[in-house]
Formats: sequence, C-alpha cells, structure tokens
Amino acid sequence: MRGVDKGLQLIHGQPMVQQVLNRLQPQVGQVLINANRHLDEYKGFGVPICSDSISGYAGPLAGIQAALLQTTTPYLVSVPCDSPLLPKDLVTRLASAMHQHTADAAVAVTGDPDQVQRHPVFLLLKSELRNSLEHYLGSGGRKVDDWLASLKCIDVQFDDEMAFTNVNTPEDIAALPPAN
Repeated sequence: MRGVDKGLQLIHGQPMVQQVLNRLQPQVGQVLINANRHLDEYKGFGVPICSDSISGYAGPLAGIQAALLQTTTPYLVSVPCDSPLLPKDLVTRLASAMHQHTADAAVAVTGDPDQVQRHPVFLLLKSELRNSLEHYLGSGGRKVDDWLASLKCIDVQFDDEMAFTNVNTPEDIAALPPAN
C-alpha cells in the first residue's frame, strides 16, 4: 500500500478497520485494536488501543502478544485489519472446533483438503498462552505458523475464500464488493 496505514484506507467511504470492527464486534464481548502508528486516529474508533512492546516491526505475533498483555478474558481472537470481509460466524466456528477438540488454539483455513490455505492471523487462542508466546518471541521466533505448531491447534475449514481476502493494493480496494 506504498507505506500508508492499511486500516485507515477508505473502502466504499469507510475506513477498512471500521468495516472489520462492524463484522467482529457482534461476535465478541470486547475489541482491542493493535496499532503502532496513527494512534489518535485509531482511538477515534472508540475501542482500547495497544501497541507492540517489541521494538521494530516484529510481525503479527508482536501484536497478538500486546493484546494478550491487556486481555482479561480467557480467550483472544485475532483478525487482521486488512480483511474487511471476514466471516460473521468466525468466532463461533473457531470456538466450537477449539472446544470440541480440546485445543489451545483454532485457525481458519480454506481450500480443498489436498490444497489447504491456512489463514494464521484469523486465530482464536487461550489467553493462558501468553507465556508460551513471550518465550517464543524472546527466542527470536516471529512466524505465526511455527509458534502454532508448538501448540495443540485445530484448523477450521471455511468454504468462502473471499471472506479471507487480504487487501494489499489500491486495486484490491477497488475490487472489493460493498460490505453486507
């Protein structure tokens, strides 16, 4: 996106992060935004903000860690700000699979069984994994999938691949359908 803050980019006249909030807020009790710049703009969305405690850009796990440090609930769900079409039943389905399989975490996947596309930042996990994540990050680890491989993590199949569309360019923004 040429260095601009993706979450603040307008899609059909509304910031992308607002579209994500519109889909996520009905699914959860509390929302927290992880942001490392433009904090005043993000505060305008009316939810608490947290920033990475690891210096430099350490990737999505640093944001998940920052959220876990502020989470008081037994579970944390993570979604990216650049996927405004996320499923309206994401949390319910991840939670159901997680409990059914007595897992530590649940991740969304799409595609055919022989060609699965994992979406590791569409993640539900137990908040008690805070120490595990801190240890992984402290050892230099940065890859979400590698950390998840150390846990009892269940993949949850979703049929609608479009729901996990990642917006990375102005052309991606132009191609998105209006939110419903």
